[in-house]
Amino acid sequence: MAVDATYSNPVVSGTSTNTSSNSSTSSSATTGIADNFQTFLTLLTTQLQNQNPLDPLDTNQFTQQLVQFAQVEQQLKSNDYMKSLVDMEKSTQATQALVYVGNNVAVDGSTAQFKTSATWNLLADKDTTAQVSITNAAGSVVYSGNYSIKQGNASFVWDGKGNDGVQYPEGSYTLTATGKDNNGKDVAISTEVQGIVDSVDLSASPALLSINGANYTVDKIKRVVRPTTTPTPTPTT
Repeated sequence: MAVDATYSNPVVSGTSTNTSSNSSTSSSATTGIADNFQTFLTLLTTQLQNQNPLDPLDTNQFTQQLVQFAQVEQQLKSNDYMKSLVDMEKSTQATQALVYVGNNVAVDGSTAQFKTSATWNLLADKDTTAQVSITNAAGSVVYSGNYSIKQGNASFVWDGKGNDGVQYPEGSYTLTATGKDNNGKDVAISTEVQGIVDSVDLSASPALLSINGANYTVDKIKRVVRPTTTPTPTPTT
């Protein structure tokens, strides 16, 4: 038997949103405002120092300049607060990413990295007979078979052996599945890639999770999965 297909139950829903920031653009904008602010102060103080005693600055104009001064100062403070919030968000994202290290997670996709095994989740909205095909990076079919899948989520584990018994090498393999119900009508089957998060790249923004050599952002994670020993679906002929 080339395939061990088992059902697995989700343990923790793992969706998260990520917020990225272009720090260089923000820094440039803040610097520009600060330069204008300093220029405004220089002009204002110079103007006050060189007033014509016989024709002093109009009170209304002076009040408007003070209001502008306050507005620019407030904008500078707002930019500083925003930068602090962005830094806090990045720190939170990194903490969230680290939580997944060592966990078995499922992410959207159909291409998995095969080493000693490769695991996909098959999701169907009703009981169906699924025709499963696995292709290598060159697009050649290396394994195919028919399996009865219950409504919900089933894990499909491939041990790397083809229909002819040949053991295929490590690499990227893509699974496709089409289903039919008891009346012969098509049943949509979506796929997820399942694997262990072995590392996190915190230098990237947002942080990248490494799963069997492929990188994913935290928002791609759909669930954290605990292995179970539920009954195996019987292959159909």
